[in-house]
Formats: sequence, structure tokens, C-alpha cells
Amino acid sequence: MKRIIAVLGVVVAAAGVVAVLASRGRTARAPSYRTVPVERGDIAVTVNSTGTLTAVTTVNVGAQVSGQIIGLYADFNSRVKKGELIARLDPGPSELEVRTAEAAVQRDAADSLLKAFTLTQAISLHDARMITDNDFVAARTAFEASSAGLKAARVGLARAQQDLAYTYVYAPIDGVVVERDVQAGQTVAAGFAAPQLFVIASDLRRLQILASVDEADIGTIRARQKVQFAVTAYPSRTFTGTVQQVRIQNAVSQNVVDYTVVVAVSNPDGTLLPGMTATVNFEVARVADVLKVANAALQFEAPASLVAQYRLAHPGWPVPAAVAGGSGTQLWHLDTTGQPAVLAVRAGLTDGQSTAIEGAGLSAGLRAIAGIESSSATATGVASPFQSQQQQMGPPPGPPPPPPPGGR
Repeated sequence: MKRIIAVLGVVVAAAGVVAVLASRGRTARAPSYRTVPVERGDIAVTVNSTGTLTAVTTVNVGAQVSGQIIGLYADFNSRVKKGELIARLDPGPSELEVRTAEAAVQRDAADSLLKAFTLTQAISLHDARMITDNDFVAARTAFEASSAGLKAARVGLARAQQDLAYTYVYAPIDGVVVERDVQAGQTVAAGFAAPQLFVIASDLRRLQILASVDEADIGTIRARQKVQFAVTAYPSRTFTGTVQQVRIQNAVSQNVVDYTVVVAVSNPDGTLLPGMTATVNFEVARVADVLKVANAALQFEAPASLVAQYRLAHPGWPVPAAVAGGSGTQLWHLDTTGQPAVLAVRAGLTDGQSTAIEGAGLSAGLRAIAGIESSSATATGVASPFQSQQQQMGPPPGPPPPPPPGGR
């Protein structure tokens, strides 16, 4: 009976030890770290903007004379060649003007011929002293006035003939009709400004973006820089272009100064259309094939307890800044055993999400610590990730007490 009681005592003691160990394991659980990988790749710095796609050359085609449109030979999206007839105005009024001008020329030519004959007679009579000087001057003046009238009549005829020619409207450039503002039968009036008939854009295989860039970023924009942009019509596609010009003229809106940047765009398949709004990314700097890490890892601040424990385990830490190139920072990561460790690194170019880094011990795939997911606190603090499992659990229990004397 005494032996049974002793055995039961041993079992109860062991169960108590197991419960204590389990309790210590729960309250001394090491923190769980959120990690991001160190990767190899490119880092590009961009300036964002918006702009509008336009044709490189756009010409407004107007009517030089007034009249009724009797023919339209081009429409929206029509491809036209330079010199091609695209519209015709009623030539009737202009033809009448030409006939009137021709009659004026004939009349003034006859009058000039008569005045020339009269002047010839006056010269002979004046030489013979048969007419006065006043009569001679009058004859010469009449001839000169008649000659001037004939020249004016001829100019009027040329103007009338030009107006008649203006009733034929030709395409001034090779291109595509992007706008038509009149209908056949419509009457247009050419006053101080020529009424617009068409808008013709040059070859739409070449377009340009007029992007507005803030004065704070314009200093980073240079000619021949690479550009990526997107349009809402094709959200899954990314298009490319090249900076062609940074215009000096600025625009001020709500106290914000913007400059226009012209981006040349190739559009061989005609996918892009004039007027589309483009979201533009100007690439102002790039490094290729470097080790990079998410910025959250470089911004991670280790808890004071972790720093103290790491310092105890690694005498001489922290690493002097000179080791990191004079402008170093610390990168906390998990080593091959899953324990926190720290490296001195030098930060380089950043795109706002990732940063290029250099330093001894870095390699692609390294798990950098970006934050602490969770940790279990106890009354005595957080368990050290550098302590051995036996240290965290405390000393092992001693042997069970011997059974009482007397045997059973």
C-alpha cells in the first residue's frame, strides 16, 4: 500500500512539472517576425505626371471666300494627300466677279490707249510751240492716271481669279481628317477669320504627349529620357516614349507652377488616338542588377529588449558606421537558425518602395525583418530569442523522492 502511494506521488509530481513547463513555454514564447526578402533586380526613380496625346502636326482647314458648300470629298477619319480636293464652294459669285474684272481691264486698257495717243500728239504740238505747257502737262497726267487705272484693273482681275480658285479647297498636308465642321449645302461666311471646315492631323503613327510637370520636379527632366505611360482605354498595357522637349514657357494654376514637357510617341498600329489622357512616368534615375529590399526593412526599429540581448550575445556591437561606408544603416534579419541578427549596409537609390543596398554578408534570399507580428509578454518580460531552450525552460526537475521506509 505504501509503495502504491509513493508511485502515485511520483506521477503527481511529474504532472506538475509538465504543467509548469507548458506554462513557461506559453508565457516565454519568442516573438514572431514579419520578414521581406532581399532580392536582386533594378531600381528606377520616376516622376509622375498627366498629359494629353496629340498629333505632331494639326492644321485647321478653312474657307478663304464666302459661299455655299456644293461638295464635300472628305469625312471623319478620311486619309488625304497634300493637294487633294476635299471641298467645293459654289463658284457662281466668284465667276461673276472675274467677268466684271475682265471688263474693267478691257475698259481701262482702251482708255489708256487713247490717253497714250493723245500724249503723243501733245508732245509734237508742244515741240512746235502750238500748245501751252499746261495743255502738255494735262495730257501727260491723263495718260499716267489711265495707266495706273489699268494696273489697278489688272490687280482686281487677279484677285477675282484667286477668289474663284479659293472655291476649291485642297488638303494642305498629308494626314487624317479628325474633325469636319460643315455639311454639304451649308453657307459659310469668310469675314475677319476664315470659317473652319476640317481639322487634319499629320500621320497618326507618330504622336506626342503634352505633359504638365511641377516646378519641383522639372529639374530632373531631360531630353531623350525614357518615358512609360498608360491610358485608360488599355489599362493592361504600358506604352513607351521619349522626352523630346522641355518648354520654357510655364503656366500658373492655383499658385502652382507647371512646365510643359513634350514626349514623342511611336504609334505604328494606330492604337493610340489623339485626345487620350495619359498617365506618364518619367524615368529620372536607374540602377540595374543590384540587391534591394523593401523600405520597411530599413525602417524597422528593433525593440530595446532585442537590442540589449543581441549586444550581450555579440560583444563589440554595434558596428561602426565606417564599416558601412560612412552613411550606413542597420538591416535586421533572420539567420540560418531563424534567430535575429543584424548587418551593416549602405543604402542607395530608392523608388519609394524598395532601396538598393550594399554590404558584407548580403545575398539574395536573405530574410530581412520588417516588423513584429506578435509576442507574448510575461510578468518578467519577453523571452530572449538568444537563450537556449533549456535556459528558457529553467533547470530540469530533480529525481522523485525515495519511497518511505517500511516497504509496502
